[in-house]
Amino acid sequence: MSTKAVRTNEPTSDAGVARVDMKFEIVVIPVSDVDRAKEFYGRLGWRLDADYDSGKDFRVIQFTPPGSGCSIIFGKNVTPAAPGSAQGLYLIVSDIQAARKALLDRGLEISEVFHDSAGVYAGTDEPYLFGRARVSGPDAEHRSYRSFASFHDPDGNGWLFQEITARLPGRIDPATTTFASANDLASAFRRAAAAHGQHEARTGGQRDENWPDWYAAYMVAEQAGAELPQ
Repeated sequence: MSTKAVRTNEPTSDAGVARVDMKFEIVVIPVSDVDRAKEFYGRLGWRLDADYDSGKDFRVIQFTPPGSGCSIIFGKNVTPAAPGSAQGLYLIVSDIQAARKALLDRGLEISEVFHDSAGVYAGTDEPYLFGRARVSGPDAEHRSYRSFASFHDPDGNGWLFQEITARLPGRIDPATTTFASANDLASAFRRAAAAHGQHEARTGGQRDENWPDWYAAYMVAEQAGAELPQ
């Protein structure tokens, strides 16, 4: 999949038609054992939103990952899809090592962090966004979009963590800066602090009294995929 920037703010239909917001909120996960799946997704630390049982051969459970605007549902007679057939479900994180450790600390299995082998799409590994040959360890340049870790639920539905710290241009409204959690905000501050240290070194090592403005400009530009301040 190409990460080439594409303009997304141009209308794709008749300009005279009012835009209707479409919020993607639910992914249906096919499972064979509802209670086993509920226990697994609860162990992930996800929020349990609902567990409705009609008592008449229908049950639906909803979970939401931390900081996510999208939830999953599964249950009994919820989908005709085969259990385990949901694959390539991406969870975006700002710190993949921390996200992986959180699952390990909960006693769950997850792969080592890996990155792609220069877009190799043939191989014995499971396919994922950037290929089918996995190289151990995070991306050497720590680029956004390039480091992954994978895990499965008890039915084999496949999930991947993908580390993103800076979006490509056009993916985020530059007029809006939001963070999904305190952890994401703290990670952004740390990256800004590291970059600001380099900035101070370039300017003679003097303390920058306007560091809050510099931090803010850096964090907004990083999230929007714009040119970072130097």
